[in-house]
Amino acid sequence: MSSRSRSLTLAALMLCAVSGLLASARATAQLVEGADYRRMSPPHPTSSPGKIEVLEFFSYGCPHCAKFYPLVSAWAAKLPKDVAFKRVAVSYGRPAWTNLARAYYALEATGQLARFDGPLFHAIHDEHLQLFDAQSISDWIGKLGGDADKFTNAYASFGINNQTVQADQLVEDYQVDAVPTLEINGRYVLLSPGEAADEEQTFRELLAHADQMIARVRRDQGTPAPPATGRGHR
Repeated sequence: MSSRSRSLTLAALMLCAVSGLLASARATAQLVEGADYRRMSPPHPTSSPGKIEVLEFFSYGCPHCAKFYPLVSAWAAKLPKDVAFKRVAVSYGRPAWTNLARAYYALEATGQLARFDGPLFHAIHDEHLQLFDAQSISDWIGKLGGDADKFTNAYASFGINNQTVQADQLVEDYQVDAVPTLEINGRYVLLSPGEAADEEQTFRELLAHADQMIARVRRDQGTPAPPATGRGHR
């Protein structure tokens, strides 16, 4: 190998090493209030006693939420047992998004969420199906072999209406003005890390920030981190 080739190879290796160190530094840097997160004062009560609660505010109608879905789902599946991950379907007063929020809670109530959660994102954003009202969503569920009648009854129920109203109240309580947004244990609302090279990288940084904030809550509580067991869902 010529001296020039050796120099170029060494430079490339040094560049890779520096890039790796910078990436590691970004991942472990102390989060900054006002830039990386917003503190809730006073803290809000959670609905997961004895656990660190993580809320994801989202909508099936949001294209960014559709891209975030596979990443946050994989992340949530590996959460330790002391973390409870819950989702809040937002509406922002939009009729279509209100219907989609009701659809989320109706699917959850009828035990069909795992089957239709990801497919509903796909149908709306990849297949461009107009699934924005109860009848069209119900017909779509039935076409795919789901229990459309069970879904329709739940969708129109008082309980589902109440959950949707409560979700809208949480949006106001936490002052969530964009989705997807993550909130940690009634205390911290994570802010977007900013524009990265691509949206997926931005979302990965957001999840890394969530990990850091969960660790911070543990430190504040003086509790050790349990092993990851994939029990983070409610």
